[in-house]
Amino acid sequence: MSLRNIAIIAHVDHGKTTLVDQLFRQSGTFRDNQRVEERAMDSNDLEKERGITILAKPTSIEWNGTRINIVDTPGHADFGGEVERILSMVDGVILLVDSSEGAMPQTKFVTGKALALGLKPIVVVNKVDRPDERIQEVLDEVFDLFVTLEATDEQLDFPVLYASGRNGYASEDPTRREGTLEPMFQKIVDHVPPPSLDQDAPFSFLVTLLDRDNFLGRILTGRVQSGTLKVNQPIHALDSEGKVIETGRASKILSFRGLDRVPVEEAKAGDIISLAGLTVATVANTIADTSVSEPIQAQPIDPPTLSMRFAVNDSPMAGREGSKVTSRMIRDRLMREAESNVAIKVTEAADKDSFEVAGRGELQLGVLIETMRREGFELGISRPRVLFGTDEAGDRTEPYETVVIDVDDEFTGTVVEKMNQRKAEMTDMRPSGGGKTRITFSAPSRGLIGYHGEFLSDTRGTGIMNRLFEKYGPHKGTIEGRKNGVLISNGAGEAVAYALGPLEERGVLMVGVGEALYEGMIIGENAKPEDLEVNPMKSKALTNFRASGKDDSIRLTPPWKMTLEQAIAYIDDDEMVEVTPQNIRLRKRYLDPNERKRMSRAKAA
Repeated sequence: MSLRNIAIIAHVDHGKTTLVDQLFRQSGTFRDNQRVEERAMDSNDLEKERGITILAKPTSIEWNGTRINIVDTPGHADFGGEVERILSMVDGVILLVDSSEGAMPQTKFVTGKALALGLKPIVVVNKVDRPDERIQEVLDEVFDLFVTLEATDEQLDFPVLYASGRNGYASEDPTRREGTLEPMFQKIVDHVPPPSLDQDAPFSFLVTLLDRDNFLGRILTGRVQSGTLKVNQPIHALDSEGKVIETGRASKILSFRGLDRVPVEEAKAGDIISLAGLTVATVANTIADTSVSEPIQAQPIDPPTLSMRFAVNDSPMAGREGSKVTSRMIRDRLMREAESNVAIKVTEAADKDSFEVAGRGELQLGVLIETMRREGFELGISRPRVLFGTDEAGDRTEPYETVVIDVDDEFTGTVVEKMNQRKAEMTDMRPSGGGKTRITFSAPSRGLIGYHGEFLSDTRGTGIMNRLFEKYGPHKGTIEGRKNGVLISNGAGEAVAYALGPLEERGVLMVGVGEALYEGMIIGENAKPEDLEVNPMKSKALTNFRASGKDDSIRLTPPWKMTLEQAIAYIDDDEMVEVTPQNIRLRKRYLDPNERKRMSRAKAA
């Protein structure tokens, strides 16, 4: 059976996973009466809830005697590390572009990586049935993007298909609005070359993905680069310098068939497989026949730009809601994450009770924290901070991001003003049709931390912001942070309506009646810039004397409940987020007010 390996790359929300659903259906992967969930490739709980792809996942379909291995990739820049690795497994890419939004920052990022590896893209203009489609302008944008990314003449001569992934049709005719995905299958078989790898050389295989199975242990996924592998064949693992780190046997070889992994007896060069039987080998290691001593070089990964402190939860409520609270458990879990996710770096702090976790962005680290809290962990999380560097002259540098904002014309002034306050420079501004404007900025990552919530408020929820790491540039000096102070509980107990009523006049409350509080916990946002210590547990004094009128019942506004990402973006340098399986609480780093004053004086000095 002939073989094709292909990755589907695109910006977030341009329809990759939905298109894979239709490719499954039309290739006969599912039975006619089989119940299949929408976006079947998004198998992880968080992927289903958020509607985004987080992990790159291979799958496989058969069409007219050809096996097509497809890798569905994340579209969000924070998960770019997943995309960078898997491009070495494929021989071609389908670049999916929304017929209205066009080429976006993440499109540029993944396309640049693919073109640099010499892969020839098939461009698919998706969602052609949108009422605001602008197919020809989008195609021009893609061509300009390829030229900017220094594509070769062969890569610039790309085939184009016009498709609707949700409705399951593709065509070379931009006006067609019906049909099947047959032209796409044909284009993949005609345009993507079969793997040109040496079948007769000794077996070698580069690990690009790692996951775990309760029965099989560590499962390593990648593409066979040369030779043939049979079950129980002796193999060894080499690190990037060629040192043998482990020897063993290929106890299980799994091949992808639709959504399932199926055991097979052997795998040949070009096959994308999963392999069980080794206990130490990890991502970017080479698994090979015992006669091979030369490792396969893995693609370099862009460095992390943001870090957070993950600490043991030391609040008065520690250990009440989670089952995994010790530093050893947190350390083991973070080390396991860093092993399978090459875009994350973990370093242990000197006090052994906290860990510095560096990654690509707030969303990537937020997904890690959310996964850990669902597994039963309790954590204390610090405010994100950017990782600074130094240039040749010894001056301080910091990461910059390209920010593309689509916003209604009436809000452009507000957005430009707010971005200027965050030391961003506008590089482009143009109308994008339908009463919207597209503005592009080059902004220091430091200034963007915590801005997204404010941006949505400023644009009444209609603005769309996309960010992508651009470069390390000169340090921009002080950037103004949060303007408001917070309301801090001055004792421990349960919140009482009688006390919360008057506090509503002071600002916005984050806790409701009956919630357990402790000293140093943040219960709301102050309307003024300074922090204010308050007593939310004060109850009404009971006396024998009663007025003739009944006491008016106290009506409270529902409290402001933050999501995990909002909480992380909201806190200041002297504050933390307490994350447990049941609650997300905000608190001061130092709970005792005297210690807080002492630390602020020491910092000022």
